[in-house]
Amino acid sequence: MSVIRQNLQAVRQRITTAADSAQRDVHAIDLLAVSKTFGADAVIAAAEAGQRAFGENYLQEALDKIAAVRATRPDLALEWHFIGPIQSNKTRPIAEHFDWVHSVDREKIAQRLSEQRPAHLPPLNVCLQVNISGEASKSGVLPADALAVAKAIAALPRLRLRGLMAIPEAEGDEAQQRAPFRQLHVLFDQLCAAGLQLDTLSMGMSADMTAAIAEGATIVRIGSAIFGTRNYAK
Repeated sequence: MSVIRQNLQAVRQRITTAADSAQRDVHAIDLLAVSKTFGADAVIAAAEAGQRAFGENYLQEALDKIAAVRATRPDLALEWHFIGPIQSNKTRPIAEHFDWVHSVDREKIAQRLSEQRPAHLPPLNVCLQVNISGEASKSGVLPADALAVAKAIAALPRLRLRGLMAIPEAEGDEAQQRAPFRQLHVLFDQLCAAGLQLDTLSMGMSADMTAAIAEGATIVRIGSAIFGTRNYAK
């Protein structure tokens, strides 16, 4: 059994355990395998172990990888999620090659994705990134601005606003980890109450997925626990 297959089994068990502890249906929680800095071979190994959704941060690396996977294994029906910061001049290839974008942090980016999404593809699923911890170094709208920006995005054609995404400040204690995830869920509920049709909370990574699941995550973004230590020198 490959290491990636073993790691996937362990991560899925962690998700199941966390869901049981939170009295949640494990089927309501999707696993996004974050494959940034790992090659097409790692994606194919994970896909052969049953994984279908993959997250990427770096556009050119992702485009090369998507092409390599499709050339090698055209039989694999994979779902590609862009989860990194988005520059305005990079929106067209993102709109053309991805199924989801988790990191929409301003209306201008959403407008460009909407305009550049090819008509033959289904609407692009997007999440609004929220700077839930208020960190100066983090992307994302402030919680106070989320409703207005979300409404503007929801009105755009060729996009489907699915929910919210956040990368909270790292905390070692589970109780501290849960606080920002709880805040994001409260904001999600407020947006739903305002009439937005949302179903996604993209939150939680390898170190804090248990806390995120306890607070209602519907997508957890897991990388190192599946693929191992990243090699950023690649």
